[in-house]
Amino acid sequence: MPGGGAERHEVSYDRYSLTVDGERVLLWSGEFHYFRLPSPRLWRDVLEKIRAAGFTGVSLYFHWGFHSPAPGVYDFTGVRDVDRLLRMTDELGLHVVARPGPYINAETTGGGMPAWLKTVEGRARSSDPGYTAAYREWLSRINPIIARHQVSRGGSVIAYNVENEYAVNVDPAYMEDLQAQARSAGIDVPIVHNNCCGGSLANWSSGRGAVQIPGVDDYPQTFNCHDPDTWGGWGDGVTRRLRDDAPVYAAEYQAGAIDLNDAGYDKCRELTGPGYMKVFYKSNIIESGATMFGYYMTYGGTNWGWLAQPNDVYTSYDYGSAITEARTLTTKYDEFKRQGYFVGSVAPLTKTDESPAPTPADPAVATRARANPDTGTQFVLVRHADRRTSADVSTTLAWSTPDGDHQVPVRVNGRDAKILVAGYDMGGQRLVWSNSEILTHLPIAGRDVAVLYGRDGEPGSTVLRYPSRPTVRVLEGSVRSSYDGGDLRLDYTHSGLARVLVSGGGRPPLLLLLGTDETAARFWRLDTPAGPVLVRGTALVRSAHVAGDRLALRADTDRAGEVEVFSPARHLSVGGRSVPVRRTASGSLLGSLPGPEQVRLPELSGWEYRAEPPAHGDQGWTTADKTTTASPIKPRTLPVLYADEYGHHHGNVWYRGEFTANGAERKVVVNAITGRRGVYLVWLNGRYLGSAAGGTQADSEPVNPDPGRGEFAVPPGLLAPGQRATLAVLVENMGHNDDWTADDTRFKQPRGLFGVVVEGSEAPIAWRIRGSRGMDGERGALNIGGLHGELSGWHLPGGGRWQRSPDALPAGVSWYRTHFELDLPRGHDVSLGLRFDDTGERDYRVLVFVNGWSAGQYLHRLGPQREFVLPNGVLRERNTLTFAVIAEEELPGGPGPVRLVTLGNHRTGG
Repeated sequence: MPGGGAERHEVSYDRYSLTVDGERVLLWSGEFHYFRLPSPRLWRDVLEKIRAAGFTGVSLYFHWGFHSPAPGVYDFTGVRDVDRLLRMTDELGLHVVARPGPYINAETTGGGMPAWLKTVEGRARSSDPGYTAAYREWLSRINPIIARHQVSRGGSVIAYNVENEYAVNVDPAYMEDLQAQARSAGIDVPIVHNNCCGGSLANWSSGRGAVQIPGVDDYPQTFNCHDPDTWGGWGDGVTRRLRDDAPVYAAEYQAGAIDLNDAGYDKCRELTGPGYMKVFYKSNIIESGATMFGYYMTYGGTNWGWLAQPNDVYTSYDYGSAITEARTLTTKYDEFKRQGYFVGSVAPLTKTDESPAPTPADPAVATRARANPDTGTQFVLVRHADRRTSADVSTTLAWSTPDGDHQVPVRVNGRDAKILVAGYDMGGQRLVWSNSEILTHLPIAGRDVAVLYGRDGEPGSTVLRYPSRPTVRVLEGSVRSSYDGGDLRLDYTHSGLARVLVSGGGRPPLLLLLGTDETAARFWRLDTPAGPVLVRGTALVRSAHVAGDRLALRADTDRAGEVEVFSPARHLSVGGRSVPVRRTASGSLLGSLPGPEQVRLPELSGWEYRAEPPAHGDQGWTTADKTTTASPIKPRTLPVLYADEYGHHHGNVWYRGEFTANGAERKVVVNAITGRRGVYLVWLNGRYLGSAAGGTQADSEPVNPDPGRGEFAVPPGLLAPGQRATLAVLVENMGHNDDWTADDTRFKQPRGLFGVVVEGSEAPIAWRIRGSRGMDGERGALNIGGLHGELSGWHLPGGGRWQRSPDALPAGVSWYRTHFELDLPRGHDVSLGLRFDDTGERDYRVLVFVNGWSAGQYLHRLGPQREFVLPNGVLRERNTLTFAVIAEEELPGGPGPVRLVTLGNHRTGG
């Protein structure tokens, strides 16, 4: 365990990079949110996939509100066990940038701050006393956990991020105290911050509250997922140097997008796909000289329960990421791996200065260059001068390399960019120059193995220097060779995988593997105590172990096919099973692996039903009689009916208001604030009056005095003079606003009733309220809201009085339940989802519960999401699927067809 007797290390930095014990580190990290994956055993799956792509680190937000349902109450068990999470990163050797906020944004409810903080006096994200006491309490719980997992104590945490995108309405005393709290808890790694906005806004590079390594956020593609041909709408994406004595840090660089316009995350993945990654990521590496990177997101996950900040996101937080919400790998993952293997293999990239770039013969091509001042190795970026063009341009570069002047042919076809290397000691070889890109190189069994690649169909050339003429043997593919004055030149066209064996010439043997983008992506590099190994052909390789003459792999396959390994071993096992292999001319072992077995899923049938009458039951109600609120947003009518004021922070809230009727009542006017896509429903004396869309926000000044307004006519004769009348209102809380502007008018936006007036009556209304108080210890406070069925446990597996489903559902809340059994093939990783197929023109929404876990909310006709991921850690062999259906009108036939679907299927072997 880190700390105690674990080996300790010193983390430092200079203007070029981080260092550990004096050795330079290029931090290539991907963002992962543990709180968006409610299954700790799947945390390891995602972390292994991140590591397998060549990432050297992972960026982790820690979600204050996820751990604290009430003041003084903290939970770090089960799906909140972050000590377990950090033990995983320690074991996997992934450096961690720890980001505990207190504010994290992350498009999560309240920006990660707990909802109870909305009732605390004092501006959040400031040094006001109320907020200070609250955040110090949080940091006193999370900082010690982070501290014992630092690299300096033998763990994985290499940097500590204070606050998040703190640029406006800033308080230097607050930033100073955050760092003091960290240091007093034993945080001794560099403290960093991610500046978001540039210009004259605070970036914490100097002055009071300054951090050691200030970083920059950049989202150059914006979030125009509906228009995936957008190109650099927010700039060129080149990270600025903020301090001369610290590395350039691309702290949060766009690796996906939130889906603001309901285009669907596949469009977001297209917007931020491999073409964008090639041009913007490579440009940033060379033009900025950054050696610290954080890519947001690498795996997005799910806003299960009430995790979402509703004005930006819905249940899915797939984010168009390289790893999908269902944990499958994409072409974006392939591009991350191509770049990640490169930056992790070519050590001189950790220390570079800007240098003169070779001149293209055609000005339509642009070049930028950097060089390592110690080794002389040169890195040249080649791309279109106009980043937006999709032209096909071939030209030559007049390149003065450390080994002489050369005319280097290059081609830039479409949205593409290349980082070419010259003057590089590639293991025991000397690379003069190549117009192919380097994937990786490694020493195996007494020879160098290098993988170079380029776009399919493009010409390639590689020049290597030898003291004397070497022997060249083309093992596969078409490669021409020539030797002149100490330089061996290889010419070829990138197609499939060519293999060249070079021996003699005064250098160790070299196996050169020349592939395309696609073939390069099928390689996996792994380091073992016995030396590095290279694997080709599997869908994923998680780990490798060499024992004697046997190489043991943990690997996934998505189809039957070849597996090829380059290692000193003579035998191979995958997933614990021996694989017959033969030795190839390349010196590798070649075998074959089976693909996954077919998955058969049950139909969902035998639905049962329970009704939830409006404002049902007499237990758990609280008198709503407050006349003041800590929110700067004051209600339209009194008493204050904000749900948070009464401890009901998440999900649906029921209101019951009673007054004495006079018979002249004409209509009920309601204002409610729910967040985007929220609704509320109104009944009077048990008669359904209708529904309305909730408001997204009100203002502290009367700019928006009438949020979420709904007018509901009182049916003639419904109310008799002198009799007691009862209003019942169900208000949905879709989640809490973030606090990006640090001014409380966003964060302390109310949820619930903002005002109620019965026109034609002056009688006072006596209100009571009922909602969730975070009753589910295992699943957490964010799992359920305040529906009667939730508070009574109807969402949980078990018994109860359920009946046959009716032919039609009334407006309001109805519950559905069924059971299904899974018989999935053993030794497989199968990702399952739930698919809604209703195409009808009806207004309803469904809260989906699987074995008691809130898997999301289906909004019929309101959002793009029809498929909901069901995490493996939540599913069992026998499962209970429960729906809470909130209908804004009568639903003939119920909520429509729904089925289980397979979203991913891989044979894992173990």
